[in-house]
Amino acid sequence: MKHVVYPGSFDPITLGHINIIERAAKIFPKVTISVIENPSKKTTFSIQERIEMIKEIFKNRPNIDTEYFQGLLMDYAEEKGVDTIIRGLRAFSDFDFEFQMALTNRELNPKIDTVFLMTDVKRAYVSSSIVKEVALLNGDVSSFVPKLVETALQKKFIKG
Repeated sequence: MKHVVYPGSFDPITLGHINIIERAAKIFPKVTISVIENPSKKTTFSIQERIEMIKEIFKNRPNIDTEYFQGLLMDYAEEKGVDTIIRGLRAFSDFDFEFQMALTNRELNPKIDTVFLMTDVKRAYVSSSIVKEVALLNGDVSSFVPKLVETALQKKFIKG
């Protein structure tokens, strides 16, 4: 059975992430969404909140699971017996960073490959950072995130 990992901070998960996950789940029998704590990012949602939202979104998809991990992705993947990492690409600017990361990961563990999936063109401009900024300014994020994430963002950013 081919088991793949899709790592990310998912703060919050967007419809672009979901598009990548659903397409990966059609290609591979098992997809683990691996939620990381990125020390270079200030997060809006706790690890537990992110995991709970993601689990709720995919609760009826037995071939998709979600868990937390910390440390090097290559160590985590090897511990899980995974030999493929999924990464999403939105634009050329993503490719530059992801290419560097994939080559670094390959140097760390040449047995593990990275597969890139392009997001749906309707989601190519959406990032978690943009979603949070729009939500912070009381903008409508309903076309960027699932309803439960929209509600969670509204609760986080309610003023006064």
